[in-house]
Order: sequence, then C-alpha cells, then structure tokens
Amino acid sequence: MTTFILVIHALIALALCGVILLQRSEGGGLGIGGGNAGGMMTARGAADLLTRSTTILAALFIGTSILLAVLAATGKRTHVIDTTLAKTTTTTTGAPGRPASVGGIQVVPNVAPAPAPATKAPPVDSVPLAK
Repeated sequence: MTTFILVIHALIALALCGVILLQRSEGGGLGIGGGNAGGMMTARGAADLLTRSTTILAALFIGTSILLAVLAATGKRTHVIDTTLAKTTTTTTGAPGRPASVGGIQVVPNVAPAPAPATKAPPVDSVPLAK
C-alpha cells in the first residue's frame, strides 16, 4: 500500500513541476503556456486552467504527503519478541551414578571448577636481549 501511494505521490510531484513550469510568470519565465493554442482556448482561459490544475495538484501532493507520514508512523509498531525457542532452565535430577542436567547441560553438584593451569613467566636472565 505504501509503495503504491509513494508512486502516485511521485507522479503528482512530476505533474506539479510540469504545470508550474508551463505558467507564465511576471518575469517571463519559460512562458510556454501563453499564447493561443490553435484557437481552442484564450490566453486567459489557459492561465485559469493552469492555476486550477496547480491548486488541485498541490492539494493532492499535500494529501499524499500526510498519508505517507501517517503510514510511516503506524508502520513502526513495537513487536513482541517470540521467546518460544528460549532455553528453559528446568533442573532434572539424574539417576544414581549420573549427574543432573540443567537445560540439557550436565551438571556435577558440589564440584568446584578446576583452577586454570599456572603459567610461569621465564626468568628475566633467560630472555635474550636485542643486539
């Protein structure tokens, strides 16, 4: 829906630019819309038509701008995060001789983790010096 309205909005903008450029301004401008168009319409009638067209296209342009703004604002609704795949922390007791598991991970009760192996820094005398 937003894409359709955006395309219509762009077409209205192009038409509005064209109609504005067709109008004769006091300073001369492009002046394409002036003169007699084969006897179909007088210069004053063409000016009235272009003015009316500009007004209608400007109103449509503003209307589609507001509609697009409303659609953009309502399109950013907050979504609920789906937590159905989150791990559950159920504790199951293991059978005798087997450790218990928490969330599918085997746990050995009352056993402290093994300390990390200590690494000794080499003595200062054993480090070769740069020459």
